[in-house]
Amino acid sequence: MAPQLSDVERIKAASRHLRGTLSESLANPVTGALADDDTQLSKFHGTYQQDDRDLRSERKRQRLEPAYSFMIRARLPGGICSTAQWLNVDGIARELANGSIRLTTRQSFQLHGVLKSNLKASIAGINSAMMDTLAACGDVNRNVMAPTIHELSRIHAEVQEHAKQLSEHLAPRTNAYHEIWLDGEKLAPEQEAGTDDSVEPIYGKTYLPRKFKIAFVVPPQNDTDIYAQDLGFIAIVKGGLLRGYNVTVGGGMGMSHGETATYPRLGDLLGFCPVDDLIAVAQAVVTTQRDFGDRSNRKHARLKYTIDAHGIAWFREQVVERSGVSLLAPQKFAFVGNGDAYGWQRDDTGRWHYTLFVQNGRVSDSGERRLMSGLAAIAAVHDGEFRLTPNQNIAISNIAESGRARIASLLEEFGIENTLTATPLRLHSMACVAFPTCGLAMAESERYLPGLLDKLDAAMAHAGLGEEAITIRMTGCPNGCARPYIAEIGLVGKGPGTYNLYLGGAFAGDRLGCLYRENIAEPEILEVLQALFGRYAAERLDSERFGAFLIRTSVVRAVNAGKEFHGEEKHDG
Repeated sequence: MAPQLSDVERIKAASRHLRGTLSESLANPVTGALADDDTQLSKFHGTYQQDDRDLRSERKRQRLEPAYSFMIRARLPGGICSTAQWLNVDGIARELANGSIRLTTRQSFQLHGVLKSNLKASIAGINSAMMDTLAACGDVNRNVMAPTIHELSRIHAEVQEHAKQLSEHLAPRTNAYHEIWLDGEKLAPEQEAGTDDSVEPIYGKTYLPRKFKIAFVVPPQNDTDIYAQDLGFIAIVKGGLLRGYNVTVGGGMGMSHGETATYPRLGDLLGFCPVDDLIAVAQAVVTTQRDFGDRSNRKHARLKYTIDAHGIAWFREQVVERSGVSLLAPQKFAFVGNGDAYGWQRDDTGRWHYTLFVQNGRVSDSGERRLMSGLAAIAAVHDGEFRLTPNQNIAISNIAESGRARIASLLEEFGIENTLTATPLRLHSMACVAFPTCGLAMAESERYLPGLLDKLDAAMAHAGLGEEAITIRMTGCPNGCARPYIAEIGLVGKGPGTYNLYLGGAFAGDRLGCLYRENIAEPEILEVLQALFGRYAAERLDSERFGAFLIRTSVVRAVNAGKEFHGEEKHDG
């Protein structure tokens, strides 16, 4: 007997290609929430229903419904944002959201605190600046990432264009988004239904079993964390030309505490494809997951589990058959790191770029660091663009030589220069939103990590490591939005004030971390890491990274595959 489908599959099948009763839910003045089924469908349109968890208990005591609001996420392939688009988002954030912008780990932005009454106006406002929120969430391909390197401007432009083309190719075709949010022409019921192939030729009636993530990268910098993606394209550049891509499949970060059948996984190398075969190969990967992904258990529905269930050889055969592309052997490449290159960089055309550190991606004005106002002021005079990075930062890009001094002056005026705010440890940190708005959060993350970093910076300085870069990432739950399982230090929320500590991930993002301590609070986190920093300072080899040191000295074991993730916890005394 076939396994019972999850309830989300029922909702998608009955949704009339993502329409549901969203229009009726938006018009309902009695509640600040959407109907239950519509909360699932709204994700496909780029918005999540949330409530302020800081206020839950008090509102429940007063017999009030939760303080509902919405998060809106944009689809921004490769993170490229014109200055006009940035100013548009800035205005919406100030007028209709909570007054801040959140840069995501997928090179996009989120607005938080949008009331239901402002939801349609906010999404329409984003669309007015030639952006959209379609497929930023939901069981479809999400925002496609591309590298923010600047040295090879022509190669970067090629890769960026491929990311944009693939994003458009894999976008849902239903007219529901334009009907509901942009007052587009409403289709007749028979047109809404159509056939699955006519309405959604790639996704079909029930879309994908789960979310799907794609990224491009240009070695040697692995800034998009290519091994954490369902589908990855590693650019192979020879003789100054883009020859094609090594294809990776089956990466993913999410897991559930206590459920060993769930685990983070690094992507496998599938083969090499020429540039002209990119779209065909990508569509074949997506449709294989569409047809074989687990639709009964959403915790087991990502591509990584499909591949582990059937094997990589079987999966390659499916992709080759569906695409008509004979994948070649992977080409040689190497990664050296997975962070951003900060500060001023000059590309090979003579244009300048300034990559600006944004702690945990939160763009707001705080004391003397007036980041939101500063970026608005820069956008008002800058004739280039902004590039949102995969690490929650932002690059002010394509600055002419004649404009560099003006940008530098504004960075100083608004107190947002990198040198004023960040140590190497902080520059290589990331955190998810967590409390108060994420419904999945078990512990603090964005609000807590900066204070913890103050203490860890002091411990690093005491050990003589103040100028050493170590990747550290924190999430409030095990879903892994900030990709903690491939950091050298990963902290994953387990409960209020407590975290699982993972160690030994690779600085280049090509090895998983290993569970070192479970369910520990700040005093033990500091005690453990202070001791390890001391050992690292005293015993490391030349140029040895922290994660590699921990493995060489048997503090933790090396974890290179998802099925190895739930091994014995290591205690080194």
